[in-house]
Amino acid sequence: MSDEAQNAAQVLHRRAEDLARERLAQLPQNLPAMSPEEMRQLMHELQVHQIELEMQNEELRRVQLELETSRSRYFDLYDLAPVGYLTVGESGLILEANLSAATLLGVSRSELVKRPISRFIVKAQQDIYYQCRKQLMETGQAQTCELQVLQSDGTELWVSMALATSQDTDGVSVLRVVLSDISEHKYLDQALQESNLKLKEARFVADKANHAKSEFLSNMSHELRSPLNAILGFAQLMEAGSPRPTPNQQASLNQILSGGWYLLTLINEILDLALIESGKLSLSLEPVSLSEKFLDCQAMIQPQAEKNGIRISFAPFDHPCFVQADRTRLKQVIINLITNAIKYNRANGTVDVTCSTPTAGRVRISVHDTGLGLSAEKLAQLFQPFNRLGQESGTQEGTGIGLVVCKRLVEMMNGEIGVQSCLGMGSEFWFELALAAPREHAAAPPP
Repeated sequence: MSDEAQNAAQVLHRRAEDLARERLAQLPQNLPAMSPEEMRQLMHELQVHQIELEMQNEELRRVQLELETSRSRYFDLYDLAPVGYLTVGESGLILEANLSAATLLGVSRSELVKRPISRFIVKAQQDIYYQCRKQLMETGQAQTCELQVLQSDGTELWVSMALATSQDTDGVSVLRVVLSDISEHKYLDQALQESNLKLKEARFVADKANHAKSEFLSNMSHELRSPLNAILGFAQLMEAGSPRPTPNQQASLNQILSGGWYLLTLINEILDLALIESGKLSLSLEPVSLSEKFLDCQAMIQPQAEKNGIRISFAPFDHPCFVQADRTRLKQVIINLITNAIKYNRANGTVDVTCSTPTAGRVRISVHDTGLGLSAEKLAQLFQPFNRLGQESGTQEGTGIGLVVCKRLVEMMNGEIGVQSCLGMGSEFWFELALAAPREHAAAPPP
C-alpha cells in the first residue's frame, strides 16, 4: 500500500510540473501588446491553472497522509511481530532489527545494529548458522535450522532460524533472518526423552524382576510338589491299609487328601503360569479331534457337575472336526472353563459346551453357563492374574490364575479367547483355534 501511494504522489507531482511548463511556454512574449480581451482570457486560464494546482496539492497531501499511515502500520507490524526480524549485510553485521528480536536476545535495538549476528549465537553452534547460510547462497532457496542463541545475561535460548535473501533499496543483497523461540518445545522434548529413558530402564528392571519371579515360582513349585506327592501317597496308603482306619482316622485322612489334592492343583497352576511367563513351556501342535476331546472332558467333569447339582451337555458332532492344538493343553483349557462354569453357576443350573465355525478356517468352542453373570467392570478385569471372576468375597476356592493360563495357552496355540456376559443371565466363555485336516491327511507338524 505504501509503494502505491508513493508512486501516485510522484505521478501527480510530475503532472503539475509538466502543466506549469506548458502554460509558461504558451504565454505571449509581449504582454503589453495584448488586447483587453486577450488579457481577460489569460487571467481566466491562470485562475483555472491555479485551481488545478490546488486540487493536485490536496491530492498530494492526501496521498502523503496515506503514505505516513501505511508506513506507521508497517512499522507497528514489524516491531510488534511475535517473531524476531533481522536484516544482515553481506559482512555479517546486523543492519536492522525489530523490537521482538531485541527482546528475544535481551538487549536494546541499538545494541543489535552494527554488531555481528554470530556474536549472539552460541559458539559451539555457529557452524550450524554458517552451513545454513552457505546452503542458502548456493541454492537460492530459503533455509531453516535450529540452534541456540545467547541472551545478554549469558542464558542460552533455543530458536528456529529462517534465512532468505533479498535486495535493499540500493540493490545490494541482504540476508533476512527470522527468529522464533522454541525453547519450551525443546525442553519438553528433552524431558520426554529423559522420561522415555527412565521408563525403558524401569521396564528392564521390571522384566528382570518378573523373570526372577517366574524362575522362583518354577523352582518353588517343583520343590513343593515333591513332598506333597509323598504326603498324598502315604495318606492313600494309610486309607487303603489294614486294619481299616477308624471313622475319626478316616475323617482326618479325608481332610489330608482333600487339602493335598487342592494344594497340588494350585501348585500346578502356578507352575504352568511360571513356565509360560519364563518362555520355557513348549507345545506340540497337531490335528486334534474335538469329538474325542469332548468325550474325555465329559468323563472327567461329569462327577464334579453331579456333585454340584449342575446339568452339563456337550454338543454332538455330525462330522469329524479337527483343530490345530496341543492335546494336553487343549484339554486343560476346556476343563478349566467348564470347572469355572460349574463353580460359579446357580443351584440346579446348566452348562452347555458347543462348537461353531464363525469364520472360514476357524473353530469356536463355547462354554455357556446360567450363573449370575458379570458386569462390564468385572469383564474388564478378567484374564488378569489372581482375579477370581468377581468372586473375591465368595466361598469358592481358587487362585484366580486359571483364566490367565487359559489365555496364554490359547494364544500359544495361535488362537483367541474371549467372553460375553450379562448380569442375571449367565456368561459365555469361548476360544477359537485354526481348523485342521484329519490326522490321516494332515501334513507332518512343523519341528
